[in-house]
Amino acid sequence: MKPNELTPVYIEAFDLDDAWFQCLSKILDHGHVYKITRGSYQDQRRLEFDFVTVRIKNPSHQIIPIIPEGSSIPAPTSMEYLHGYLSYLLTGQKTETEDYTYGERLVDAKARVKEVRDGKELVKEMPLEVNQVEEVIKMYKTQGHGTNQAVMEIGMPSDIKLHDPPCLRLIDTRIRYGKLHFFPYFRSWDLWGGFPSNLGGLELVKQYMAEEIGVENGEIIASSKGLHLYEYSWDLAKQRTGKMDLEIK
Repeated sequence: MKPNELTPVYIEAFDLDDAWFQCLSKILDHGHVYKITRGSYQDQRRLEFDFVTVRIKNPSHQIIPIIPEGSSIPAPTSMEYLHGYLSYLLTGQKTETEDYTYGERLVDAKARVKEVRDGKELVKEMPLEVNQVEEVIKMYKTQGHGTNQAVMEIGMPSDIKLHDPPCLRLIDTRIRYGKLHFFPYFRSWDLWGGFPSNLGGLELVKQYMAEEIGVENGEIIASSKGLHLYEYSWDLAKQRTGKMDLEIK
């Protein structure tokens, strides 16, 4: 690769635990260090892939990362957390302080419209009346598996104005060889804590959808131009991968 060119990385993993470990190892070798000028942890440094594609062939085998016994490394997620996260992904509930949740966008999406009334700016939510998870299930069950239209979208054009727009933008799907596969894209993605929880939760959603459709559970092929490690987790990543002597500049 020539200097000043992007360095796309491809990772093929057996399960989600293997995918997380390989990503940690590869980002320490191929990550780009830069100062965040806008977004989470503004003014701090971030280590990030230019672009990464991660193929997980057996995501149901080991859903959460395995932390070596006796290690002081904190577990990035747990099955208990994932089961709670599954509820988050499959319901439209959100708090008054949240602009959106992934679950809302998936199963009860709403468009936010601003209007001025009596000199005050108000925000109205207009239900779009679509449950994308159930629509994809219905599409495959009633119209067959030969379609490229079964994509579930998280992002909206208006998200560009949000202080914290969604990291997960879409979940594309495909049924091939009798299995349901997921193809999520993340615009930005925290490798240490976000990656294991996000993919673990999506794997549980995929298992649910595959069972409802009546097909086998398949692979996850995730991609991102923003998979990163914040500086606070660099030493944790080096400890987990046995690269404590590696210097990140």
